Amino acid sequence: MKVPLLDVKAQNAPLREAILAAIARVMDSGAFILGPEVEAFEKELSASLGTRRTVGLSSGTDALLVALMALEVRPGDEVVTTPYSFYATVGCIARLGARPVFADIDPESFNLDAGAAAAVCGPKTRAVIPVHLFGRPAELPRVSVPIVEDAAQAIGACKVQGIASCLSFFPSKNLGAFGDGGALLTDDEGFADKVAILRAHGSKPKYVHHKVGGNFRLDALQAAILRVKLARLAEWTAGRRRNAERYRRLFAATAGFPSELVLPADAPGHIYNQFVIRAPQRDALRAHLTKIGVGTEIYYPLALHLQPCFAHLGYKPGAFPHAERATQETLALPIYAELTEAQQAFVVEQIATFYRQGS
Repeated sequence: MKVPLLDVKAQNAPLREAILAAIARVMDSGAFILGPEVEAFEKELSASLGTRRTVGLSSGTDALLVALMALEVRPGDEVVTTPYSFYATVGCIARLGARPVFADIDPESFNLDAGAAAAVCGPKTRAVIPVHLFGRPAELPRVSVPIVEDAAQAIGACKVQGIASCLSFFPSKNLGAFGDGGALLTDDEGFADKVAILRAHGSKPKYVHHKVGGNFRLDALQAAILRVKLARLAEWTAGRRRNAERYRRLFAATAGFPSELVLPADAPGHIYNQFVIRAPQRDALRAHLTKIGVGTEIYYPLALHLQPCFAHLGYKPGAFPHAERATQETLALPIYAELTEAQQAFVVEQIATFYRQGS
């Protein structure tokens, strides 16, 4: 049995005709940059997620970047965040010349430790970026500076709590486009207006540039596709949650697992963009699963404070032990909504077989 880590074809196939119709609608309209499709998607997403404003953007990375630009983060400023996330969380800070300041993660949730984050805030701190990693809502630190939530993996997991929440529509996300796309959610009308200006080179009206912005616009084609898929988001999220619970039942009913193997907790709001376990002999287990056709992924194999491009920050191995341990032990299993019970049973049995055989 083959079990891919993600099967976007299975998700998109039932929507083929509706998506093709949406693409044709955009093609016939001739409105490819912003325009009515993007405006409609922004309103529909705001209504679906219960937020006042949505600004469609070119990617989740650019959503984080433009949020910091709107906060006027500059060289010499500091932004506090997690060392255990996708590179973009920290890359957007560095691109503005600001200094990333890390705090360790909570070992149970893998999210930024709220208390540790608050403790490293100082007079130069301009913002904090917690990440709702793998789709599990993070506890936000109690700080006096703006909080920009990296919710790239967590659409619909929780309401916007900070100044903004940044989404990604990369094809592997729970709501995935047919390419790159993102959005910024906020309940602050003034902040939304600033972001909307910055996404179009800082201009309003056209050719009058108040700020140095960028080209951060969501394509109309992607917006039209996302409008079709948004109608199925609640169903897909429910499917991922169902599959997470099924994994727990299957693991509990199967013998042979070491006590060190840990499943993700059934946390409130978790949308399971990934189902990430802690696994002893993680790399050997992954090789075994790959050999028999089970897709897995390591999110993430090297903590951000140890990335070569951030060596100048001066962090050394051992600085954030919980994050570093996670990079050595975590493994993502297939969790997409279309996953069958038979496929999940096969995955669990193959993991048990690996440990029973002593690898």
